[in-house]
Amino acid sequence: MPEADISLQFGTFPGAGVHKAILSPARVRKWVGMALDAPAEIAVRIVGVEEGRTLNRQYRSKDYATNVLTFDYTREPVVSADLVLCAPVVEREAKEQGKTLEAHYAHLLVHGALHAQGFDHEAGEQGALEMEALEILLMGVLGYPNPY
Repeated sequence: MPEADISLQFGTFPGAGVHKAILSPARVRKWVGMALDAPAEIAVRIVGVEEGRTLNRQYRSKDYATNVLTFDYTREPVVSADLVLCAPVVEREAKEQGKTLEAHYAHLLVHGALHAQGFDHEAGEQGALEMEALEILLMGVLGYPNPY
């Protein structure tokens, strides 16, 4: 695993304690680190619906809170990015998809770290297939089932 400086921040939102219990700094470092192929400086921020919606609207012109936003700044010589996850959306999706909250967070952090390195599932079918295959592989190595 490449050298990585991964920080974890929590916004203020109802039910934050449940998410803090699952998202220990060591766990987050492990999940993000598993997906890294280069040295990195990544900030992970867990937010509520209001902050998530504001960021998605401001940066993607989409007026809703989404599960994960990746803000990638540089890729060489160090991957520099912010990953913003909206806790209520992640929790709702986990329930809808029959996953544990832990497994869904692990997947979304792997997913976001891959985006930070240039992987793009929206750049065509080939890009989507490559990214999903890598996510499935990494999740398996981490001990989680296929997220798809």
